[in-house]
Amino acid sequence: MRWIDFSLNVFRAIIYRYMYFVFVAGDTQHFSELRIVLMGYKEAGKSSSGNSILGRDEFDLKTSAQCLRRHGEVADRHVTVIEAPGWWSDFTVEESPELLKEEILLSVSLCPPGPHAVLLIIRVDIGFKENERKALQGHLDLLSERVWNHTIVLFTCGDSLLDTSIEQQIESEGQDLEWLLDKCGNRYHVLNNKNRSDNTQIKELLMKIEETVAQNNGFHFQIDRKILQEMKERKRAEEQRAEERMKRMKKQRENIRSQMREAQCLSELTIVLMGHKLAGKSSTGNSILGREEFDLKRSAQCVRRHGEVADRHITVIEAPGWWSDYTVEERPELLKHEIGLSVSLCPPGPHAVLLIIRVDIGFKETNRKAVQSHLDLLGERVWSHTVVLFTHGDSLLDTSIEQHIESEGQDLQWLLDKCGNRYHVLNNKNRSDDTQIKELLEKIDETVAQNNWPVRRKSSPIKIQGADNKIKSQELMQPCIYDVRSQKSE
Repeated sequence: MRWIDFSLNVFRAIIYRYMYFVFVAGDTQHFSELRIVLMGYKEAGKSSSGNSILGRDEFDLKTSAQCLRRHGEVADRHVTVIEAPGWWSDFTVEESPELLKEEILLSVSLCPPGPHAVLLIIRVDIGFKENERKALQGHLDLLSERVWNHTIVLFTCGDSLLDTSIEQQIESEGQDLEWLLDKCGNRYHVLNNKNRSDNTQIKELLMKIEETVAQNNGFHFQIDRKILQEMKERKRAEEQRAEERMKRMKKQRENIRSQMREAQCLSELTIVLMGHKLAGKSSTGNSILGREEFDLKRSAQCVRRHGEVADRHITVIEAPGWWSDYTVEERPELLKHEIGLSVSLCPPGPHAVLLIIRVDIGFKETNRKAVQSHLDLLGERVWSHTVVLFTHGDSLLDTSIEQHIESEGQDLQWLLDKCGNRYHVLNNKNRSDDTQIKELLEKIDETVAQNNWPVRRKSSPIKIQGADNKIKSQELMQPCIYDVRSQKSE
């Protein structure tokens, strides 16, 4: 039955093309101008497709956090191509950063009065299941339901099909891909970006775009002006707040540095890494120490490593992570024990806790509650010693971290305020840039200094809560550091 439905859709597409050639192409010239928006998940082949359409390398193959616009003359047409930044293929729109959503909305306004077609890029050599379908649907729905009438599915990696037809591939993939084709009026095309010498595939794609315009009675896609205006006003307000946050952070650092003594640039530093699973804790530990010390496989126990960095002896403890949207009440007791243990593995305690947050993923209320409940295991004072460390900094490109913070909303802003506006961005893919680690260590020095005015000295018994709920005690006197054990004794 499903095969019959799909065959009918193919037949319907053939009829549409026949009508186009009889009633449109036969009476008029090809469009002298075409405006195209490329959308899809990360690494789907948007940049390569843009280069194939324009016939030259106009789009950088590195991922971008912002829309890119390029022009060219193709088959006697002036073609404008907009590439929108991509989302993670199995992440819903709720999990994507707000900046990404803004850029998707902005993309269709960068080729006024609007695109003739949206090309939805999907790799033909990778499975397309429910998760991918939901992610794709959510991101395109940002542009309103009408966008589907102007959308063509563009399958990339067409060389992987070999002797298999695209229709056979669609049929074998199942109902989620068939749903997508139905949603797009059964408009699709296959592209082999490795074979740019075959210009017939681009000419045929441009003809299909013209057919799409004909099916829409000659109209292009145009987003609701009210939605676009509201987004632009919100973006301007975010940029203003971002500038204010940057100034506030800079002034705060200058005030701290002016009161610090040379001796407060510590020769030894102890650091605890915390965060959700897949946040980048192990990669961050390796970046700090300058070598592969932490296994990138997940561990259920704390891991401690040492190294000499920038003339300092550094001890780094990696605590096991939690699932990003699970509160501490939903986690195993063993995980809670390991989080408590992490700050005791570098006695008498860490100089700073680095809270690892991915900058390329949205941060909403569920994420905030999860972070808050896990850190609260260490007591309220842990927040005074915590620095938010954003990983995947390479995904920001020309966007400042302050813009990301302000666009993401109140939950991320609450976290920054809770941590005294202490934050840093790290690109773990670029370890050759040792300035980002040196600056991070300076920020840890400043955090220690903030917690050492005046010097806090304690000589009362300090208690450690063990996994077996037995209490251990010991005497110590230690300024300048966060000591979870003294916190538990108060």
